[in-house]
Amino acid sequence: MSPAKVQSPQEKASADVPSQSTATLAEIARAAGVSAPTVSKVLNGRADVAPGTRTRVEELLLLHGYRRRRGSTAQSQLIDLVFHELDSGWAMEVVRGVENVAREEGLSLVLSESAGRLTPGQTWVDGVLARRPVGVILVLSDLTAAQRAQLTSRNIPFAVVDPAGDPGDDVPSVGTTNWQGGLAATRHLTGLGHRRIGVVSGPSRMMCSRARVDGYRAAMETAGLPIDPDLVREGEFSHEDGYSAGLELLRLPEPPTAIFAGNDLQALGVYEAARELGLRIPEDLSVVGFDDLPLTRWIGPPLTTVRQPLIEMAETAARLVLDLSRGQQPATTRVDLATNLVVRSSTAAPRL
Repeated sequence: MSPAKVQSPQEKASADVPSQSTATLAEIARAAGVSAPTVSKVLNGRADVAPGTRTRVEELLLLHGYRRRRGSTAQSQLIDLVFHELDSGWAMEVVRGVENVAREEGLSLVLSESAGRLTPGQTWVDGVLARRPVGVILVLSDLTAAQRAQLTSRNIPFAVVDPAGDPGDDVPSVGTTNWQGGLAATRHLTGLGHRRIGVVSGPSRMMCSRARVDGYRAAMETAGLPIDPDLVREGEFSHEDGYSAGLELLRLPEPPTAIFAGNDLQALGVYEAARELGLRIPEDLSVVGFDDLPLTRWIGPPLTTVRQPLIEMAETAARLVLDLSRGQQPATTRVDLATNLVVRSSTAAPRL
């Protein structure tokens, strides 16, 4: 006689619940050894559940693919919008886009910030579960596998705008043609006759930063120009990092005659560095940014930049989430909107 197999707690729980496709709230409760109202509290993000019990129930919800039926509970008329940072004109353009759609649909907007982290904390997730919004939009952020499962089990759709990393084929996301934008910006400068072109990149942990630099490299190689590692700098997408990287580049023994900045805020930092060193734009230095924020038209001189359609990207993500909330599956989970170069007064041919 073969020895009896001892089941692990997870295996026992799995055996207690029928199948992933038929598991109900009551069966999840029985497997977890708690009441159905306790499982309901976990589903709704209620705080009055012991941490151990909450963890056990969440594990079972994930294990058995539980998904709340659409329309089984009342949704609040809200869209949750979460940023990793909410302190720039870039973020305000995204807010404007989501608000455009929310207003059309009679919905309200809840704004959150994850204090610079690319993944929001569990406290934010608990708040979303309690609010039961129509959907969630994450900007330059992502969710852990466990957080995705929590939203999915509550039938709360989500999408990512300008994902920091690869969100995967199963996560709806809206981005832009970053590689093409970097290519167009650099081609514009090589077309003017620049040969030593510096680049101030955003952080390499973000896909958009890497794509823009790859576009820069492709344009340089196509023009038959060498890529000098000394002309490549990396920093956060901030005025401060643009300023410090600009100073480093412009103080080189052979400084660049043009700089492609990873975003408009970095470009403004390069402007400041140039002014501090007594350089004129565009007579002594050409500068190209990326985003086309409203302020780029009013600075002196107005900035040549790559237009990233931020408002349209946000509107697309909001409509995608609303379609998912109504049970409509998108034709594709990844949407990339086109960039285009906007030429203003910050670029000119280099002085001989």
